[in-house]
Amino acid sequence: MTAGDLALTLAALLCALGFTALIVVLVRVLDTLKALRSEVATMRAETQPLLDELRVGAAEARTTMAEARSDLERFDRVLGSAEAISDAVDGSGRVARTAFSVPAIKLAGIATGTSRVVRRMRSRDSGVQIVHVPVEQGRRRA
Repeated sequence: MTAGDLALTLAALLCALGFTALIVVLVRVLDTLKALRSEVATMRAETQPLLDELRVGAAEARTTMAEARSDLERFDRVLGSAEAISDAVDGSGRVARTAFSVPAIKLAGIATGTSRVVRRMRSRDSGVQIVHVPVEQGRRRA
């Protein structure tokens, strides 16, 4: 046996050992893949009801959100109407206050003045004197 034959035999032996190791590793990988597939199938079986429940919950949440959005839009319209009514009432109150304040003040002044005159007339023993005050032609009294 020559050195070339020995090298060839040794290379063949090493290749056979390498292939054997590769076969062992591949068999172990196949066993791991089978176990992984069974675990994935178990996980799918366990999580499928949870996913279905999650889908139902999400659909209910969408429905609730749509109802809340519709209620919020309706409340916004009601609030806008209330603001418009409040502004209108506030404006009418201002107009009424402006229109009635001057005559009411004048009426209160006349009533107060009349009551003072009546009190003075009752408290005096003598009669009432009327005094005539001349008014200039170009000037009027307010």
